[in-house]
Amino acid sequence: MIQILPGSSPIFGGHSVIVRPIPANSVAGMKVPDAPMGFKMSCGENPKEEGAETKRGPTSRSGVVAFTRQALSDARDYLEQWNNYRLGRGPKPRRDLKKEALAGILAGDTRVHIHCYRADDLAIYLAMAREFNFHITAFHHAVEAYKIPQLLHASGTCALVWGDWWGFKMEALDGVRANAPLLDRAGVCVGMHSDSPEAGQRLNLEAAKAMAAGRRAGIDIAAERAIRWTTSVPAAIIGLDKKVGTLAPGFGADVVLWSGDPFSVYSKADLVLIDGGIVFDRAKPHRDPVSDFELGRPTMDHRQ
Repeated sequence: MIQILPGSSPIFGGHSVIVRPIPANSVAGMKVPDAPMGFKMSCGENPKEEGAETKRGPTSRSGVVAFTRQALSDARDYLEQWNNYRLGRGPKPRRDLKKEALAGILAGDTRVHIHCYRADDLAIYLAMAREFNFHITAFHHAVEAYKIPQLLHASGTCALVWGDWWGFKMEALDGVRANAPLLDRAGVCVGMHSDSPEAGQRLNLEAAKAMAAGRRAGIDIAAERAIRWTTSVPAAIIGLDKKVGTLAPGFGADVVLWSGDPFSVYSKADLVLIDGGIVFDRAKPHRDPVSDFELGRPTMDHRQ
């Protein structure tokens, strides 16, 4: 199951969609029914750099925060206008789709995901959430989350982190490989994620690297707990933990059978089921459907 999020350069990226990777003629055909709405926001270097490049937005960290607060304030007024209209206390407001999206956050109808790296930024946005009375579901990347576990734990906000990415830009310089184990030990909700399609297909190995880093730091995370970083925790973050992410009666049968330890680089996926249906069987490689993207294309061998 995949949550597709827009961004992360705009301050407000937009709504997410949750899909199953199954054959379909459109994204709508892949969409998970009744999945909660998600929304992507960003802080830090990405939005301020976009503002500087496009000349259409804030060009500093403080400017990004001010822009975000003003937009949320406007959305709060917009939500109040609609509530008054429904109660017969005022005229019907003109529909504004941008304010409507943010009003869904303030009303608690939308799960908020924020691209954010530094501990000071994380703390500022947690304070902003308290100011406007909404809940941040998860910070994505959260490279310095290990510095403020008490704030994340108190707010019930999860951290979706990398296994060992750091140092590729200024706000990622103070990352540590034991980020996930440090947060887990402090009782913070932790999951693995990636911007990279390579690492995104191997989140079990991202979790394995984080486990190893924790072990070197004196934090022994059991495999039975670390597996949650890629299963039940992400399911909870997207609001579907009562349907998927756990092997239990009544849950969707989304299952991977591995040839060995799922945290080993030598293990392979032998069998993959989505909602009980076999979508990959390593013992029968020719049974898998061919993607439309490959139809009519010559192979490399043919071109040679």
